[in-house]
Amino acid sequence: MNRNLLALACALGLWLPGLPVNAASAPPLSEVKVLKVESPACGFEDITPGQAQTRCDHSGANIKVYVLEVGYGRQPHVTLDGFEVDGTRSPVCAFSNGNLNDCSSRTKVVGYLYIFDLKGKQEGTFSYSNVSINAPGNRMSTQLYIK
Repeated sequence: MNRNLLALACALGLWLPGLPVNAASAPPLSEVKVLKVESPACGFEDITPGQAQTRCDHSGANIKVYVLEVGYGRQPHVTLDGFEVDGTRSPVCAFSNGNLNDCSSRTKVVGYLYIFDLKGKQEGTFSYSNVSINAPGNRMSTQLYIK
């Protein structure tokens, strides 16, 4: 390539404004809540805001707890009566109207749905907490007594 042409291209590159970068930071945690508890004894029980314990007696094997986390957290800490509980997570997304939906290429991930399997544990206090991956680094938590 001609050196004069290369010098001109470099000079124009410095003079022309750069293209904007369309990257937004991940939203901090803004909400965590238990959505449902599932068991063979009761099926699905919806958990309402402020509910301290399940209405149904879920005791028995195969209890699952569904938790919604809005925003981005680091690594959740999840226990039942102090014993760690494992789970899976799936992204949840929002369209421009703000309703949560399954994710597709046209949607933005706004948080995660976690499903925790209590693996034979029968009842107790389920606790979930997490810390935002970015500012303000806030901790959010929720708990529910499962009968």
